[in-house]
Amino acid sequence: MRVLPNGDAAVLVELSDLDEMLALYATLEADPPPGVADMIPAARTVTLVLEPGSDPAVVTIAVHGAAEQARGRPPGAASSGPEAVEIPVVYDGADLDEVAKLTGLTAGEVVAAHTGTPWRVAFVGFAPGFGYLVGGDPRLRVPRRQVPRVRVPAGSVALADEFSGLYPVSSPGGWQLIGRTDMPLWDLERDPPAVLRPGVHVLFRATSGLW
Repeated sequence: MRVLPNGDAAVLVELSDLDEMLALYATLEADPPPGVADMIPAARTVTLVLEPGSDPAVVTIAVHGAAEQARGRPPGAASSGPEAVEIPVVYDGADLDEVAKLTGLTAGEVVAAHTGTPWRVAFVGFAPGFGYLVGGDPRLRVPRRQVPRVRVPAGSVALADEFSGLYPVSSPGGWQLIGRTDMPLWDLERDPPAVLRPGVHVLFRATSGLW
């Protein structure tokens, strides 16, 4: 782990992998260091945004203490009662059959695996409100598409590597599309605008009569 200055108002914590990041973030979330205004997790980093006048050296010492506490903590452990959201999905994605082929499952078994295990938002990025969900059935780990799509419709539900994700707005994308939801995932008139935020637990519910 390395703790580095990030401009004049933040520090960046670099970690070895996603599991280490999740464990540290959960520890920091449970007991935020004094002088920290916000925490932003990513795949292998946590950015700590400092309050005006905060001493980065004090925050760095607190981060090292939190890292010691995080050692041995299950990466999926939540710091407190997690917020949960249920997302209805029609599983008719363009890549559903390809995902079935890649995993050795039937299309119905892919749907059952995706809905059968709660997921959790590890971090957000790529587009406003796009959450990288972890903790699903390990059989669903599939590669990104070799040729990304120029346009993926908003609401598309997808898989890539160990993640599941939902496209909050129409955009290019290279993930494997398995379904779609009508739930608005990003709305600037809502507080907060994003449904999917770090730490939120997600349960997918199949609404298509096919499964």
